[in-house]
Amino acid sequence: MEYDYRAVDENGQPFRGRLEASSPADVVRTLARDGRVAVDVAERKPSPLPALRRRVKAADLVVAFRELATLLGSGVTLADAVVAQSRGSGHPMLAAAFGGIGQALMRGDSFGQAVRASALRLPDYVHQLIEAGELSGELPRSLREAVDQMEYDEKVAADLRGALTYPAMLVASTVAAVLIMFIVVVPNFADLLQEGKDLPFLARAVLGSGVWFNDNTWLFMALLAGVVLIGAALWRSTAARAALTNGIAKLPVLGSWLTETDAAKWASVMAAMLFARVELMDALSLAAGGVRVAGRNARLEKVATDVKAGASLSEALEKNRALTPAGYNLIRVGEQSGELAEMLRALAALHQENSTRRMKRVLALVEPLAIVLIGGALGTIMVGIILAMTSVNELAGTGGVGSV
Repeated sequence: MEYDYRAVDENGQPFRGRLEASSPADVVRTLARDGRVAVDVAERKPSPLPALRRRVKAADLVVAFRELATLLGSGVTLADAVVAQSRGSGHPMLAAAFGGIGQALMRGDSFGQAVRASALRLPDYVHQLIEAGELSGELPRSLREAVDQMEYDEKVAADLRGALTYPAMLVASTVAAVLIMFIVVVPNFADLLQEGKDLPFLARAVLGSGVWFNDNTWLFMALLAGVVLIGAALWRSTAARAALTNGIAKLPVLGSWLTETDAAKWASVMAAMLFARVELMDALSLAAGGVRVAGRNARLEKVATDVKAGASLSEALEKNRALTPAGYNLIRVGEQSGELAEMLRALAALHQENSTRRMKRVLALVEPLAIVLIGGALGTIMVGIILAMTSVNELAGTGGVGSV
């Protein structure tokens, strides 16, 4: 980290400067070697415009902690590894966070306490794995398990974002196409509303909607902006996201996909915890916390209660119908062979494979459905216009109205 200092030289002349060091004491010692006396040393303050910075993403955290685990596994001391991360991180907020962790370590805090006190937004299981690694003396391995799990979570989130990107683009394209039709095409036929008194309902609805939209464009835009803002506020709400997730879980295809994804994440977190020698009850609690579907979360809480009462994990899971029959068998084999963590990791891979297959099935359904919706919306508008034109022409041919 960097420090700003004020000092005086051998002749008593004051001067200011900036040095990169691991602590204020290092700055004082460095100046003393040059025959200078430090008067004041202060850590360099962060930029006053944090809002302009790129936020720390999950991928940034994965890279930083993987580098830290590699350094520790190579024999570098924890203090030196943290200092190296504070100096070498390309993200200023990460560098500042590791600098704060280094200062906490110098005050005598444990690494787990220092990480919890930092501004880094890490999943709860990462803190638990770090603390378990410190207690067992296997911090590098625990950090690797934490990083592997974070990387897995990021992959699942990236798959979900990728799956939703295409449908979102199709929906946006549909809305844009309909707006263009209302703005550019429909107004050219608005006079048909006055010329044809007995227009079909669809024709009158399409032309009337186009006229209203052009007369109230700013009102429509304000309503659309309000809907977007409300949607964004609801998305930031934990309760709203939970309600949306529970609603999706009840749908035929999407629900199965979400169920497989949740099961994969639960098994993966459980495996990481058990590899790091975390207590089974703590592992169950943390793994259940990452499950998004309320029904499955409730069943996993009952599983923890049954295990605490003396039941085996496979028995408790099967009793509460928390997994699939294949999952019960894998966990039962793991308990009998003493390789429960390995079996849970295999179960996570199995559910992830099923989740990927279901995601492809969802995407295969989304494309034709979106095409039908786009074609239906544009087709309805065009049919409405054509009906209006033909109706007016028919009336004109019979002398009902003047020709168009």
